[in-house]
Amino acid sequence: MDLQAIAPALPALGWALHSGFLTRRLATARRDPLTGLHTRAGWTTRAERLITRNPGALVLLLDLDDFKAVNDTHGHAAGDAVLAATAARLDTWCDRHGLAARIGGDEFTAIVTDPTRTPGLDSLAASLCRPISYRGFPLPVSASVGACYVADLPVPTLTDALAAADAAMYAAKGHGRRTTHL
Repeated sequence: MDLQAIAPALPALGWALHSGFLTRRLATARRDPLTGLHTRAGWTTRAERLITRNPGALVLLLDLDDFKAVNDTHGHAAGDAVLAATAARLDTWCDRHGLAARIGGDEFTAIVTDPTRTPGLDSLAASLCRPISYRGFPLPVSASVGACYVADLPVPTLTDALAAADAAMYAAKGHGRRTTHL
């Protein structure tokens, strides 16, 4: 093997390997390791683009009700199972028409570009409130969901949509939890 012929290609090979490594690390950093959903940072960037392109989009914010009780009563592994199941249910509900994220703790968000292609908010609420089987035992789960149609906002920004969804979520909690509110 002629080292003089190979030597000029080595830096390019090194940079290619390094670039691939960084790309994988960045993709991993934008995904929640427990649920596989996007993290807040990765979701926000994409959601801002989706709102610009889809004025009829729906933004959701949801919070698990009494999640601390699951952790305190059944342990953190049970809590992790609840989080993972909630993420899967939200992601399935969004299907190919939306993007879901875990934004921290027991809070999730989603944007759906065409809400008419989802099963509807009542279906989501019912799905999120089904018990989760953990080690053969059912764990009670419930969530409060706030929703905001971007078209209903005076200025269609992600920040305003999330604020409206947050207010709706707290209104849902005020109506006895386990509900959805616009």
